[in-house]
Amino acid sequence: MDAPYRLLFVCMGNICRSPAAEGVMRALVESSGFGGHIAIRSAGTGGWHAGKLPDQRMRNAAQKRGYNLQSRARQVTAEDLRDHDLILVMDRDNHREIRPFDRTEGGSAAKIRLFCEFCTGHDAQEVPDPYYGGEQGFEHVLDLLEDGCRGVLQHICEQRGL
Repeated sequence: MDAPYRLLFVCMGNICRSPAAEGVMRALVESSGFGGHIAIRSAGTGGWHAGKLPDQRMRNAAQKRGYNLQSRARQVTAEDLRDHDLILVMDRDNHREIRPFDRTEGGSAAKIRLFCEFCTGHDAQEVPDPYYGGEQGFEHVLDLLEDGCRGVLQHICEQRGL
């Protein structure tokens, strides 16, 4: 069996968008029967929330949709950029902020992409940060993540011939 495809979701603090993306993708991969083929993680460009569970508001919104968000926040590392096959950032700021971590020879630019490139049912360019907003912002983020994660899974299946 080939090594699992390694997927990393990145946002600013790793307590809202990227852990939710990790949870949505994990549920989708498991329900599709590809659990052994795709390894999923998340990280933040900043480390100030390291070790914390995702934001309670995001956990509540995700729980209502059947997602259990239990990963712990951590900061992205140079090894993450080297070792993952696809790195999906939630917005352009995250894309810019991840660059200093890229110490790979030749760079990792080709595998760092905006998450919303994989959305088919929404025309958003970025996943907005819901941290300072209300409950509706968390729901909107989950709508985008569910849409985009389906596209990500299709992309991986096409690349790997699954």
